[in-house]
Amino acid sequence: MNLPSHRDHRSATAPLPVRGRARNARRLSAAAAVAAMLLAGCGTGAPKASPQTSGTGASSAPSTAPSHSPSSFTPDSSTTTTAATNATACTNSTKLAGWSNRRLAMLTIAVPVSETSVSDATSEVSAGAGGVLLFGSNAPSDLGSRLTTLKSHVPGHLGLLVMTDEEGGGIQRMANLVGSLPWAAYMGTHWTPAQIQQNVTKVAARMAAAQVNMDLAPVVDVDGRNVAPSHTNPDGWRSFSGSTSVVSKDGVAYMNGLRAGHVIPVVKHFPGLGGSNYNSDFGPARTLPWSTLQKVAIPPFTAAIKAGAPAIMVSNNIVPGLATNPASLSPTVIGSELRGKLGFKGLVVTDSLSAKAISAAGYSIPAAAVQALRSGADMVMFDLKGNVGSQTSSIATAITNAVSGGHLARSRLIDAAGHVLAVRHVNLCS
Repeated sequence: MNLPSHRDHRSATAPLPVRGRARNARRLSAAAAVAAMLLAGCGTGAPKASPQTSGTGASSAPSTAPSHSPSSFTPDSSTTTTAATNATACTNSTKLAGWSNRRLAMLTIAVPVSETSVSDATSEVSAGAGGVLLFGSNAPSDLGSRLTTLKSHVPGHLGLLVMTDEEGGGIQRMANLVGSLPWAAYMGTHWTPAQIQQNVTKVAARMAAAQVNMDLAPVVDVDGRNVAPSHTNPDGWRSFSGSTSVVSKDGVAYMNGLRAGHVIPVVKHFPGLGGSNYNSDFGPARTLPWSTLQKVAIPPFTAAIKAGAPAIMVSNNIVPGLATNPASLSPTVIGSELRGKLGFKGLVVTDSLSAKAISAAGYSIPAAAVQALRSGADMVMFDLKGNVGSQTSSIATAITNAVSGGHLARSRLIDAAGHVLAVRHVNLCS
């Protein structure tokens, strides 16, 4: 928009008497103010002046024109862009930063519950528990509706991780409801990876229909011993093979079968239990030396991570040559190796902290939960024993006390809670 300047307007006007000049001066002053305001707002499609610089409108107005009042100024596009850039972008982390430490702590806990009585976990779920772990061997036919009711108690209706051990063979919780799978050793010997994926997908689809959305499987430990799992051997038939390459392929096939059926797989037990001297559930246990695990046991985990593994479980075994603590409590195992060298960015889950290997290392379950989080784990689990409500509360209290006491960084707790939400694709900003 082009307007005449004050100078142009005055030169086109004939001389007036003094009284007329005064009236004209007032008119010109008002006209100049209007012109300046119009100039500041016109020119559609052209850049406007920022408040720090003189733009076209400012230079066209005479020096004697009244200045704009703050209320009449409209921010230009550059000002708006700068303000938007400077504003903190909304992320799950920024949202979680506003949560209480107690609520964050609850999100990192998987509460054990019998699959025949899932309502027993209602108070813990209402308090914000991030998940429930189903125990049993004969799921009720109406499990899905019971779990739907349980999920309705989640604060903010953010969803819930409902997990179980549905590996195959002798370790199945709900085969009566979703169909049975053979031991992994049978699958590894008699089925191709494509057949493993196809059969697992069928089971997973039925699990999802029953509102179970996470399976603590596949086992990608390289073992191959032709025995049932026992006190002295945690793997045996739970392992696909004694061949690293076979386990790598079959483990990814099993994982992809679960994902195709809309169930979240949890690859376990990092960094590999094959050849362990004992079962950590029953006492202190050691893996093979770290130098051996790097060649034999780590490749299946690497393959799973490259294939997009969303979650990994860490074992309770000590790894000779790498760490002196159980792996689930070791920042070297989780932080340096799994997160660092392997670049895993998904959810890290502990094996059960009720294991005798944990207490033998000098940790109570609450203390172990704090140490696991400090080491880089995101979610902790324990067994269905004793008073679950009291145990859950003790774990949450230990975590919150650790944060307030400076023994656990709040940023680490927020990071862990963020991983729990991310694996369920929860977006707090939507």
